[in-house]
Amino acid sequence: MDKNTYSFSVSLSDETSPIIFETGWKAKQANGAVWARQGGTIVLVTAVADAPSASYTDFFPLTVNYIEKFYAVGKFPGGYIKRETKPSDRETLTSRLIDRPLRPMFPEGFRNETQIVATVVSSDNINMPDILALNAASSALLISDIPYTIPVGACRVGKRDGKLIVNPSLKNMKDLEINIIIAATADAIVMVEAGMNIVSEAEVLEALEFGHSEIKKIIAIQLEMAQKVGKPKKNYHDYSVSAELLQSGIEKVGGSFRSAFDTPGKLEKYAAIDRVKEEYAQLLKREVGEENYISKEGFYKELAGEVEKHVFRDYIISTRNRADGRGTDEVRPIDIETSVLPCGHGSSLFTRGETQALVSCTLGSKSDSQLSDTIEGIANRPFALQYNFPPFSVGETGRIGTPGRREIGHGALAERALSYVVPNGEDFPYTVRVVSEILESNGSSSMATVCGGALAMMDAGVPIKAPVAGVAMGLVYKEGKYVVLTDIMGLEDHLGDMDFKVAGTAEGITALQMDIKIKGLSGAILAEALEQAKAGRLHILGKMREALPAVREELAPTAPKLHTLTINTEKIGALIGPQGKNIKSIVEASGASIDIADTGVVSIFAPNSDALAHAVQLIESTVAEAVEGKTYTATVKKIMEYGAFVEIMPGLEGLLHISQYSHERIGSIADYLKVGDKVDVMYMGKDRNGRLDLSRKALLQRKPKHSPKEE
Repeated sequence: MDKNTYSFSVSLSDETSPIIFETGWKAKQANGAVWARQGGTIVLVTAVADAPSASYTDFFPLTVNYIEKFYAVGKFPGGYIKRETKPSDRETLTSRLIDRPLRPMFPEGFRNETQIVATVVSSDNINMPDILALNAASSALLISDIPYTIPVGACRVGKRDGKLIVNPSLKNMKDLEINIIIAATADAIVMVEAGMNIVSEAEVLEALEFGHSEIKKIIAIQLEMAQKVGKPKKNYHDYSVSAELLQSGIEKVGGSFRSAFDTPGKLEKYAAIDRVKEEYAQLLKREVGEENYISKEGFYKELAGEVEKHVFRDYIISTRNRADGRGTDEVRPIDIETSVLPCGHGSSLFTRGETQALVSCTLGSKSDSQLSDTIEGIANRPFALQYNFPPFSVGETGRIGTPGRREIGHGALAERALSYVVPNGEDFPYTVRVVSEILESNGSSSMATVCGGALAMMDAGVPIKAPVAGVAMGLVYKEGKYVVLTDIMGLEDHLGDMDFKVAGTAEGITALQMDIKIKGLSGAILAEALEQAKAGRLHILGKMREALPAVREELAPTAPKLHTLTINTEKIGALIGPQGKNIKSIVEASGASIDIADTGVVSIFAPNSDALAHAVQLIESTVAEAVEGKTYTATVKKIMEYGAFVEIMPGLEGLLHISQYSHERIGSIADYLKVGDKVDVMYMGKDRNGRLDLSRKALLQRKPKHSPKEE
């Protein structure tokens, strides 16, 4: 049996372990397989392509599955079923992260069903598996017989204490000022996914350039792998539209498409475009015969789409006019309403052109925060944003249920954009949930969510650092000529070459996401897009300030009331009580939610002021300190030969020694007290061992001694 393994290694910095790609022995029946390792983190990535479909397909059926196995860290999966089930949000996002830069690198006419599976089989919780998986996926495709020939490399660039670092370890992730994932070919950047703590455009460009220089080292290794162990590439059926047919279609219906693009209104515009496509279909039926057209209807519909795309792109490049009449750097009209949901804690309705987001903000206690079980451990999310895209938002019917990959991805981007301005738990000990319902969509709904999310939090009284706005930038590129578009609508996203979302405050950027359909972007185009995005962002922020100049000074009347107090850490046990008995009784009696920190800080959340006051009173009485010289009515808890253990306050017990029961000597305290009895005692302070010193006889008047003279 051939157990040959071929190993290739690359080091990106002295501070990180080398990345090692191995192939040859594992998963041999896949078209391509790579065992990628960095430190103790290992990801197995396989690439498989089926034979061509017997019938025509008008899209490339590529599927990417990123899977984190809990055995990778020696853990059992949480929940009742002790096995990995549906993908977590992080697995879904990482699957998208791998898919987005690789998809444009396949040949345009390749339609074989293809699947990439990246399985995390070991994780040292130091080296991140997501970047390793993306690099291994490109490597597996490159050495396979699948017709993929343009290697893509990836790295994460962080900035800490003013210094750029490549692939920072997991323990350093929370301290990063910049966290950018970059994917690129040897010549240009093809994908960006980033979050950052309000940084300038110049800093972003510096980080992108730094990351691209590191990626070139990874690409060099991939090319070496392909040269030494790569399989010959298979031939495939090319389903792409020929240049001759494309040109013929442009000549026949190009003018009609241009007129349709000028139709105002999204639905009206799309209806006009559909009429042109039907006109073209009738022309083709007369040319090739109806029977032949029906047998190849899918291909001819794709041909019509390609004609539409090329006419649109030529129109933009040659005239610099947009389909809705805007200038290339112009933002669509904006309308903003706040406090639109009277029973919520904060809300906004953000409308930009034909894109509309209804966004709510809900405040809760720490117990309301989202917990997720990952291979790194239990993660807590005190701030969460969820994005919903119902089919009616685009005038369609469809499935409504659990969120799809797109909804999870858009929600994660908007959450990242806003997370840098949300106050921490010490300054604002609420859990914050933002939900965006897209009511209408014609492009850039995730950026409308960012704007609406910031406004909803401000409306709720969340003291965010600064308002955040987002804008989606587009690009049309042809033969060295290009046009950068601000605030793209759906048609420009669908037919253009770039979707570059930029979110931030007036001072700087908080999140980026860039996807392109061409083979890469130059630094000059990226710089121009960032500067144009900044102008658009500032314009939108101005509109937001007009609608809501500042954070509301008070929380909404419907918001939960909050009070914090600090108790002696020695009293935490008394407040909680045995098996949580005391704290449970307080919660049940008051209706409040109570969080207790190890530092002694107690956060009380209540639905109204009366419930809050009741909870505070119960807590204070439970943790009150005993006052020396004060009399307490104690409850007998236990009887011993040498005295009785009594509770003078909830959770505060001490010994009433037999000698302190009476001035007279008694034989057994059991003759006077039993469990459950009440007895008044004076707190005399603490003895030298720190225990409560209690006395009953201190409350009794001493009887005078009998005098012989009285006889």
